[in-house]
Amino acid sequence: MSQKEDHNDDAALAGEYVLHLLDGEELAVFEARLTMEPALRALVRDWDASLVALTDGIAPITPPAMVKDKLQAVLFPDAAKPKRSLWTWLAGGVAVAAIVVGAAFLTPSLIQDPVFEPSLTASVAAQDGTLVVAARFIAQTNALELTREAGAARPGRVLELWLIAEGSDAPVSLGVLPADTETRIELTQDIAQRLANGLLAISDEPLGGSPTGAPTGEVLAVGPVTNA
Repeated sequence: MSQKEDHNDDAALAGEYVLHLLDGEELAVFEARLTMEPALRALVRDWDASLVALTDGIAPITPPAMVKDKLQAVLFPDAAKPKRSLWTWLAGGVAVAAIVVGAAFLTPSLIQDPVFEPSLTASVAAQDGTLVVAARFIAQTNALELTREAGAARPGRVLELWLIAEGSDAPVSLGVLPADTETRIELTQDIAQRLANGLLAISDEPLGGSPTGAPTGEVLAVGPVTNA
């Protein structure tokens, strides 16, 4: 088979992977190749970008507020809030205003730091959805914010996060994920600069993390890093 045919086959496989059409051994083999082949990761990123671009021409539509109210009433009828009189509403508004003013003057130290928008994001997910971790990179703080939306480590094991930078075959450990669903990893400047267009992966490792500096257990989830 020629190199061109190989490329076409891999492009088709990458498309099937992005569309969640691979399963079983075929999926396991493809994800194992993703950790080792930069060209294959580039094909996955290309497919991901092209599919996202299909929605560019669709203008967002804001539904009327009554739609949300009706949905809430149908889905959560017991949670419907009782109507309040005008005087009750006014009294509540005055109380809230007083609290806000008091907080502004009495507790300035409690004002939160500014919230920055992520410059890079990734969805590190298993093909079957059993493990999903959303990643957000904040350039202003060099921090990688992670939210585990599904799944957890197996008993007696831990989840370890890896970065496979563009043009590199060797994964770099970003650390063991804690049991908490949300965590924040401070990245060095070097790692932060290599994050763009890379691939994040999560492997199953013994307690304490990989003893070799490379993944030793099964690769459970992968996801390309893309611009936010």
